[in-house]
Amino acid sequence: MIEDAWIPLLITLKVAGLSTIFVAILGIVISYLLARREFRGKWAADTLVTLPLVLPPTVTGYLLVVLLGKNGIIGQPLFDLTGWAILFTWQAAVIAAFVVSLPLMVKTTAAAISGVDRELEYAAYTLGHSELETMLFVTLPLAKKGILAGLVLSFARAVGEFGATLMVAGNLPGQTNTMSLSIYTAFQSGNDTLANILVVTLVLVSLIAMGLTAKLIDRWSV
Repeated sequence: MIEDAWIPLLITLKVAGLSTIFVAILGIVISYLLARREFRGKWAADTLVTLPLVLPPTVTGYLLVVLLGKNGIIGQPLFDLTGWAILFTWQAAVIAAFVVSLPLMVKTTAAAISGVDRELEYAAYTLGHSELETMLFVTLPLAKKGILAGLVLSFARAVGEFGATLMVAGNLPGQTNTMSLSIYTAFQSGNDTLANILVVTLVLVSLIAMGLTAKLIDRWSV
């Protein structure tokens, strides 16, 4: 019983952790561009990033299957070059978690960056700092609370992801059976004891993550 709960927890933390790393890197870049740059197609880019937030997870999963399947736009060239099919792997679960959690990171971080006083950035420019240096040492540190909030929301979304993950990664025991999928399977099979253990474990992980985040925010506020 412990192993039945432990393995899904490890898979979930691996998938959510890797997803959050990618979300942090790409999300900050996208957020900065949306908050500080004006370019043609900005509205379309913002809409495209936000779309997974409003689409049903199964629709997002289906679109990912179309892209990543052996006959997909991305999946077919990848399979032809490497012979590797990405669907129904833990890597596919990471991609699904990344896609559905990225909008939370972008929306939260872009709002935080937009709230940073532009005069502080202009002052850095006049002192000879480049835009990249100003972003790294002025803008992002001042927006750190919003960035951290976005990371927590993204991690929580990745931990709880179900629909898109089921579509692209399946529910393979020991490989892609995340906590959410395992809870569903245990409930469907009538294993209420395992379902309860998984639910309690998932709630505790979420509470710990939120508690640690609140402490960090309080420390940074001092």
